[in-house]
Amino acid sequence: MTEPTAGTDCDIAIIGGGMVGATLACALAPLPLRIVMIESAEPELGAPPTYDDRAIALSYGTRRILDAIGVWPHLAAEATPIERIHVSDRGHFGFAHLDSREEGVPALGYVALARELGEALYRTLDRTDVGRMAPARFENVEQDHDGVTVELATADGRVRLRSRMLLAADGTRSTVRDALGIATRRHGYGQNAVITNVTPAKAHAGQAYERFTESGPVALLPMTENRCGVVWTWRDEAVQKPLAWDDHTFISHLQEAFGYRLGRFLHVGTRRSYPLQLVMAKEAVRGHIALIGNAMHTVHPIAGQGFNLGIRDVAALAEVVQTGLRENGLADTGDVLRRYARWRRRDQESLAMITDGLVRLFGNPLGPVRVGRNLGLVLADVVPGVRHAIARHAMGLTGRLPGLARGIGLD
Repeated sequence: MTEPTAGTDCDIAIIGGGMVGATLACALAPLPLRIVMIESAEPELGAPPTYDDRAIALSYGTRRILDAIGVWPHLAAEATPIERIHVSDRGHFGFAHLDSREEGVPALGYVALARELGEALYRTLDRTDVGRMAPARFENVEQDHDGVTVELATADGRVRLRSRMLLAADGTRSTVRDALGIATRRHGYGQNAVITNVTPAKAHAGQAYERFTESGPVALLPMTENRCGVVWTWRDEAVQKPLAWDDHTFISHLQEAFGYRLGRFLHVGTRRSYPLQLVMAKEAVRGHIALIGNAMHTVHPIAGQGFNLGIRDVAALAEVVQTGLRENGLADTGDVLRRYARWRRRDQESLAMITDGLVRLFGNPLGPVRVGRNLGLVLADVVPGVRHAIARHAMGLTGRLPGLARGIGLD
């Protein structure tokens, strides 16, 4: 690790030590830069496993990125491969399937427990020189020609940190974005996601399901111990019903919506919900500051790509920082970050458009629309070229891929 430029405390300050922020710190760690990750609370590590562990869907492209930065070996044994995906429209003829064998990959994606992914990231970070400040809350930032001055609130009082660039991975309610006055484009879907875990009578055999119903889509993700993670979409005005049901009633209604492909559901965990919305920042970069992950974009979970989109941000940002370092020692951080913004714009906007379109398409009750979308599902299932294109998108392997997404680490 080299010393930071004279007059600075660090070269890169990362606000947010969640999964995207920690992944970014791991990705940048091999570079000869002084990096500090700032988090408002100490990470909760070492928690015992529970039935209600939260599941996260990882695309095959995300798996490559995690492998290239040294995180995957700490996670691989506990991640459940998604070998097949089945998509259907309840009560109608259309369905489609994707199969990893047709794509020549071991899995289309994986399901990891959020607890285990967090621990894998921090085990990797512990082997690096990345500095960490926690608890430390972001308060404000000032920019000048050479970099940024970040004001933080810590247990010891206010601290001012000088850095050449600031990378904001502080989530949908980004305080960095708000401090900069960056406007957002927002669209509320009038929906909430009800999430829980269930145990089916039959083995899930590594198959994920997406089933569109009258109340909204139901996704089931294969997990360890033959559990399935459930994401069930409900209208805002109706979401209190499934949250109030007892276990038996919830299972009965879920069974009716999903069917019996996995036999009867034998057990269900605690139910939680969160509102669904589209949030897109109108600027990805302002001077020496860049937004990443949910600070830049929050999308509907209908395609299971929200977290993966943030990890693709990580891979692209790490590559442009490495290129800028090689070219001129990061002499112009603003130019480096603008390259990142240009690179990521198309992927971010296209995924937002696709997920938004799917929500509207499968939420439309009109008869002609139902027939059209079911014909589309049939087309996707019987035409190999269409199926392959959809699979590549689901795996996060379209467009210009950074080296990390091709499994090539930074040196």
